[in-house]
Amino acid sequence: MAQITDKTREEVKEIVLDFFAEECEIDVEEISEESNIISDLDGDSLMFLELIEIFKKKYNLNIELKTIGKYAVKNPVKTIGELIDMQLLIIEHENNILDL
Repeated sequence: MAQITDKTREEVKEIVLDFFAEECEIDVEEISEESNIISDLDGDSLMFLELIEIFKKKYNLNIELKTIGKYAVKNPVKTIGELIDMQLLIIEHENNILDL
């Protein structure tokens, strides 16, 4: 389990914003933490899975996708900000995220 710092939060935010800007072919300045992933950005669940894989590699995470799926069913993510917060929880708690 990793300790979340301001630096980690900024890194995660930057990765998420850059990822959606590239995938959705829009300028990163057009994306905010309030942006709705589906209605504002035309995002989808495959993007979410790609992003999870990026973070698994970057932070050497040991978490199963089914664990993330179970957490996401109970805690659905609609906005970029919610996605950033969820990713920080995954980095911090990994497979223990279901215990939150």
